[in-house]
Amino acid sequence: MDIIVNGKPHKTNEKCTISQLLADLGMHATHIAVEVNMTVVSRSQHSQFVLSQHDRVEIIQAVGGG
Repeated sequence: MDIIVNGKPHKTNEKCTISQLLADLGMHATHIAVEVNMTVVSRSQHSQFVLSQHDRVEIIQAVGGG
């Protein structure tokens, strides 16, 4: 299925959850925020939230600094 991740086309399996997508991208859920179609999805929902065809996913990673 085709989705958009951070503005770029991405192919993923049907019934892919946010947790599966993050694993496929080599990312850990720690210190990130995920938005799907302009709605923030809480970390507790990542393993249950199933993505749909043409969803727009934004993954924002927190970076420490000073």
